[in-house]
Amino acid sequence: QVQLVESGGGLVQAGGSLRLSCAASGRLFITDAMGWFRQAPGKEREFVAAITWSGRSLYDIDSVKGRFTISRDNAKNTVYLQMNSLKPEDTAVYYCASKLGAGSTHVADYDSWGQGTQVTVSS
Repeated sequence: QVQLVESGGGLVQAGGSLRLSCAASGRLFITDAMGWFRQAPGKEREFVAAITWSGRSLYDIDSVKGRFTISRDNAKNTVYLQMNSLKPEDTAVYYCASKLGAGSTHVADYDSWGQGTQVTVSS
C-alpha cells in the first residue's frame, strides 16, 4: 500500500482558487494512478479527477471540467489538484487515493486513501 497525506485545504470565497497536494510514500509511486475524490456532508464520496503514471488525466466532466486540473510530480512523489473558480457546491472533504495500473473513476478500485482535507467555499 501507499501512505498518502493531503494538504492545502481551507476556506475560500466563491470564485477563488486553492491548490491541494498529496504526498505519497511506500509503494513505488510512479507505478500508481492517483485520484482525487470528495465527500460532502450526507453525500457519498464522488470522483473528481485521476491521473495515470504517464500523466493521462480523467475528470468528472459535469462538475469540475475546465475548472480543476490534476497533475503529478513523480520526482517528488506528489499529486496536485488545482481548483479555480470555486463554487459553494465544491465544499467537501477532498481525499487523495492511489491504485496500481490505469486510472479509474470508481472509489472501490483504489486501495490506499489519505485522511482528507477540508475545502469550504463561501458564497
